[in-house]
This record gives sequence, structure tokens and C-alpha cells, in this order.
Amino acid sequence: MSITPAGTAEIATGDQIQGHGHAQGSLPKLMVGAIGIVFGDIGTSPIYAFRETFSVHHQLVPDTLHIYGVLSLIFWSMLIIVALKYVTIIMRADNKGEGGSLALLALINRTAAEGEKKKWTLGIVMLGVFATALFYGDSMITPAISVLSAVEGLTTVQAGFEPYVVPTAIGILVGLFAIQARGTAKVGLLFGPIMLVYFVTIAVLGGMHIVKHPAVFVEMFNPWNAIEFYISEPLRAFIAMGSVVLAVTGAEALYADMGHFGRRPIKFSWLVFVMPALLINYMGQGALLLSLPAEQAMETVKNPFFFLAPDQFRLPLVILATLATIIASQAVISGAFSVTQQAIQLGFIPRLRITHTSEHAAGQIYIPVVNWALMIMVILLVLTFQSSSNLAAAYGIAVTGAMAIDTVLISVVLFNLWKWPAWKAFPLLVIFATIDILYFSANLLKVPAGGWFPLLVGAIAFTFLTTWAKGRKLMIDRMAEASLPIEVFIKSAATSAARVPGTAVFMTTSMTGVPHALLHNLKHNKVLHERVMLLTVRIEDVPFVAGERRIETKDYGAGFFRIILRYGFMEEIDVPAALAQVKKCGPQFKMMDTSFFLARQTLIASARPGMAIWREKLFAWMLRNAESAMEFFKLPTNRVVELGSQVEI
Repeated sequence: MSITPAGTAEIATGDQIQGHGHAQGSLPKLMVGAIGIVFGDIGTSPIYAFRETFSVHHQLVPDTLHIYGVLSLIFWSMLIIVALKYVTIIMRADNKGEGGSLALLALINRTAAEGEKKKWTLGIVMLGVFATALFYGDSMITPAISVLSAVEGLTTVQAGFEPYVVPTAIGILVGLFAIQARGTAKVGLLFGPIMLVYFVTIAVLGGMHIVKHPAVFVEMFNPWNAIEFYISEPLRAFIAMGSVVLAVTGAEALYADMGHFGRRPIKFSWLVFVMPALLINYMGQGALLLSLPAEQAMETVKNPFFFLAPDQFRLPLVILATLATIIASQAVISGAFSVTQQAIQLGFIPRLRITHTSEHAAGQIYIPVVNWALMIMVILLVLTFQSSSNLAAAYGIAVTGAMAIDTVLISVVLFNLWKWPAWKAFPLLVIFATIDILYFSANLLKVPAGGWFPLLVGAIAFTFLTTWAKGRKLMIDRMAEASLPIEVFIKSAATSAARVPGTAVFMTTSMTGVPHALLHNLKHNKVLHERVMLLTVRIEDVPFVAGERRIETKDYGAGFFRIILRYGFMEEIDVPAALAQVKKCGPQFKMMDTSFFLARQTLIASARPGMAIWREKLFAWMLRNAESAMEFFKLPTNRVVELGSQVEI
């Protein structure tokens, strides 16, 4: 692909280069950090996952058959989907330490042979982009259902709190989004300890009830209970899977956040601490229900997580659970910022204003448009659905869709990149695909009740992502059609045009030809600067580019130079800082003697083959509203000249 996200950057297939290091520190320290950030979503699932499986929508009686069957489904889902699929297999497919759908796409694009690319890359890219689009739907639902489910715990303390649940949840969410601009570095120091206390607490509460009904400790690990559930009531078991999957939502976050902590801390945190704590809590909820009379169990199953705690400790549990859901929501919001930054760099989203909220951590970013759009949608979700049970109907379909796409992507990695033999890869892929299909199919039943929402958000986001990528490619191709070879231009213009002191930097997407801004400047001002730089910023398929590969230069003679700046898709672009390091293009750059020329394209929709007219108009609107290139490239505003040009697509 040769998409240009910022009007002057291309995706380039680069060589394997040294990536960046993960967060430094001992394994235990990194594990605590991972527990505080990575496991928030899946860690807060016990608040609502077990409850929703027995909700009135499914009409499951909390008896031995159903409780053991659901517990068995939860355990084997965690084992296969999280521990085996994500932690053991997918997390090995890192792109220089980074994970996530877009990072995996870049890895596949970079390492695949040219012949293989022509066969399947376009389809794989579309699947990966759709997984990213689904993530935006998920990032809206997760804060809403998490915070709402925790605040609903107040009704287990005092039933009279019910009218205040929605306003309280909205107040918490508004406050959470409002602090994003200030950064979360200081608050983030508390995430790990709070989540440690949370996981220990839910494990202790679960263990208190397991000792009263120890049979659950054995029955949860017995796969026959899940099978018997299916044999006895196949339809109800299938429908229940639509809620059982809530126990593993957040599994994809382990892969997406790998770049912050590394694979080992996440793997050890999950296997040694988080997964045992979650399983003990789920077993405790099952044991609680089994120890109660049938009528009381039917009432308790409406919120078993909070009824694990004795009356005097229930309010502290509600407060702790609320803090945990705020942390989980924070992780999702930060993830939305990170995914958006990757999509901008890789050419699927137009430039957006990105603010760095920490001088020390590159990952601490804030994107105002994304933040406020998420807040509005999250609040609308809370107001529309009113309860976490209603929101659960919308939750799951985006997650299971993304999980299914991840299976397709990892199959490409296993066969085409890692060259696994069929006897080794095929059985794993069959298991993963079967589970994905079952869970996704079960969640399709939720579409009329709310599952349409993440699908709608995903479809809209997918349209925007692909329209921008396709439109950028068309615009670059159209501009290249009329470009003049640089060598021809130098021969004719270098000696005839008047030369003025200073350096002119012309930003261009093309590696060949004369930039439109240079032609316009010569046409209107009738002069050329003593030193003319043709500058291209290229975004490569790796998260970070090593310093020695950052800058490439070429001397055309007569004071004309070409500079190529290479960045990874996780890096912040700073053109002036990079130019200060240039050594082979004459005297050192001085900003006071340098002018930057940018081309501001005006698009003219046409009937030429490419995109539908409505998509061309959508692309033109996105281009007009993109963040200024001056901000994106860190250019000094008083040294920038913008020149307009028209492009027909």
C-alpha cells in the first residue's frame, strides 16, 4: 500500500529493524503495572458475566445442572481463548514488541513475499481494518456497562438507591472523560495497587463460599458439565454462550497492550494471579447460589457478585468495584487513543490533534475529538439502556467478531510467516474457529435487543477508515500522473530562475517528480531558494525506526536535495528535530533561514473510476477537517507557506 496519512507520509515496507524496549523494571514490578492496566476489562467481568448468564432473558434456573454447566463453559473459554489463543499463540506474533490488529496487519504486510501479497493481502487488510472499526463500538460499551454494573451494586446495600444509579454512573463517566486532557500518569501509579487489592478481594470472597460448597472446585474443571448442559438443553446452552463470552471480554487487550509491558509480565500475571482470582470468584458465585434455597437463589442470582460480601462489607465492595471499573474504562479510553494514533500513522484516519500528556512516556497521549465523541456516545448508551443488563444485550458481538478476525489473521501468520506444518497448525485453528463461530453466532441473537449498536458503529467507522485510505491513494495517483521529473525541472529552472538566500523545504508524498507546491511557488514568485529540499516522511510497518535509518538523503546538484524521514507507526513525528540531525545537505539547518511549503489540495469529485461520488465527497470533507500539517509535523507556524492546488479524483 502507499497510503499517505498526513498528506506527506507513505506506508513503506521496511526491513526488520531493532524495535524499542518495553517498560524497564523487574518482572514483579512489570506484572503489577500490567495488572493495573491490561486486565481491567476482563477483571471486572465477574461483576456482570455470571449474573447475565442466568438473567431473565435466558430463563436459566440456578440449579446444579446450569451452574456447573456455566462454570465449566467459563473455565474452558478462559483456558482456550485467553490462555491458549491469546497468551500462548497470538502474543508471539508481535511487531517489534507491539501488538493489536493494526500492528499485526503491518507485520503481515512487511514480512509477506510479494507474490503472496497479491493473493490475499487486500482481504486481510480489510478484515484487520474492520476489527479496528469494531473496537470503537466496544470502547463505547465497555465504560458504560462496567461503571453502570458497579454502581448498581448500591441497590444491594439499599434498594432505595436505585433511582440514583444512572445519574451517579453518568457523573463518574463525565468526570473520567474530563480528566483525560490532564493526563493519567500520576493517577496511573495507583492503578496497579488498587487492582491488586481488587483481585485479592474477589478471590477471598469467592474462597469464603467455596469452602461451604467445595464441590464447585472440581466441577468447574470438568468439561462433561458443559457437554451435559448442551445435551440436556441445547438451545438454552447456545443462548447462554452469548453471556458466557462476557467472562473473556478484554482478552484482546492483552495483545493490544503488549507493547507497554512485554509478553512475559502479561503472561505471568494472567497465569499466576489474575486467572486464578477470577476463577475462584466465579466458583464462589456458583457456590453461593448452590448453598441457598431455590427461591432465595432466584433473587440472589440478580447480583451474586455483591452478595458474596457480608452486609457490613458490601458498601466497601461497591466502592472498590467502582474504582476497578473506572480503571478498566480508563484502559479502554487510552486504548482508543492509541489505536487512533496507529490508524493515523498507517493511513486510515486523517490527521487529528494529538496532545502528549507526559514528557517521559510516549504512550501517554490525548486526542480531544476521540475523547469527547466517546463521552457523548457512552452517556447516550447509559441513558438509552438504563441498566447493565440491557447493555449486556449490546455487548459481546463486537468482541466476538474481533476475536474471529484475530483467528483469521493468526492463521496467516502460522502458515505464511511462521511456516508451521498443517498437522501442527490446523487442529489449533479448528478449535479456535469453532469456538469463535459458536460465540459469534450466539451473540447474533442479541442484534434486535441492542447488538445492532456496535455493528452500526463498526460499519460507520469502517466506511470512514477505508474511504480515507482509498481517497489518499487516489489523490496521490492523480497528482503523480501530472508530475514533472525532478532532473528535467532542475536543468530548466535552476539556471533560469533567480535564486534567493535561505532554504526552502517542500513537503511531498512522492519519491519522484516535482512537488506541486514547488511549481506553484516558482510560477507565482518567480524565484528559487539557494537550497531546495524535497522532504518526504514515510511511515513504516514497524512501531519504531532505529536512529541510523531515520534519515536518507540524495544530492541532485544545483542546490537541490531530497530527504526521506522514516518513522514507525507508534512514533511522534518532529520534522524540525530531524532536520537538525541532517549532515549531508550543505550547512546545518537554521529555522530562521528555512521556509516550509505545503500544498493544500482542493478536491474536485469526478466520474472517473475510483470511488463512488458520495465517498469522494466524504473524503473531501475529511480532508478539509484534518488537523493542520503544521501541528502534525511540529513545524514552526511563522515559517510555513501554504499553496493551494486542485486535484480531480
